[in-house]
Amino acid sequence: MSDTELGAFLRSRREAVSPAEVGLPVGPRRRTPGLRRAELATLAGVSVDYLTRLEQGRDRRPSAQVLSALADALCLELADRVVLRNLAKVAEGDAFCPSMEEPPARTVRPTVRALLQRLEPTPAVLINRIGDVLDATAGFGALAGPLGLLRGDPPNVPRYLFTHPGARTAYPDWEAVADRYVATLKFESGPSDPHLATLVDELTVVAGAPFADRWAAPSAVAERTGVERLVHPDAGELRLAFETLDLPDAGHQRLVVYLPADDASSAALDRLTGRRPGALHAVAG
Repeated sequence: MSDTELGAFLRSRREAVSPAEVGLPVGPRRRTPGLRRAELATLAGVSVDYLTRLEQGRDRRPSAQVLSALADALCLELADRVVLRNLAKVAEGDAFCPSMEEPPARTVRPTVRALLQRLEPTPAVLINRIGDVLDATAGFGALAGPLGLLRGDPPNVPRYLFTHPGARTAYPDWEAVADRYVATLKFESGPSDPHLATLVDELTVVAGAPFADRWAAPSAVAERTGVERLVHPDAGELRLAFETLDLPDAGHQRLVVYLPADDASSAALDRLTGRRPGALHAVAG
């Protein structure tokens, strides 16, 4: 790849955006297609000189925050945000350099797998410190699979929440759920965790302000129990009480268990899992 591919991508997207799309007046004597360089720089909060260096390939190490601001200013769709991030990582020269730090745990102890089997038909999911799904009950699969949450290799809950087009529909209280997962990411991984940094950079660029603003905000206490509303395509709206259980000596793995918080949700979960009525009793939320 040439040194200017990132710059060429930015320039092409700048020239494809009309001033009206970003709320700027359209003058009668515009010679530049799309946005002027100065206009994009102002919208993104960077200097014209810096944007010029990026477009000319003289600066190949833009931060995730700068890329996010440019993506927001250019009104990029998800696919283009992914391309932008990948081009920046390749231009930087470290896109495929593995870290020497200990990676997030991805193996599951046999006893934990046995525990998940004993929990059936209860929806329960095992997650590592950066939100990767390591294992789950069939009950959780029936709940989360149709939502698209289990796609990916491995599936990742924060990535789903901030990048999947159906996430806001699936979670009516999306803002609160997003707050909780960002708080959990901060709590589970230290500031020097390179694997967390990789995920944070990705979501800062791909998800933009909804993630970046939360990540930049002061840390909050991550809720580990509560009631969550979920809209399932087959079962409708469910109210689920959740409990978060830390596993000892498992590399910051945690088990999240969901129980119906009312009788209607209990009956809906029974239908989803194909179990006899009353298999999952409602609990007080």
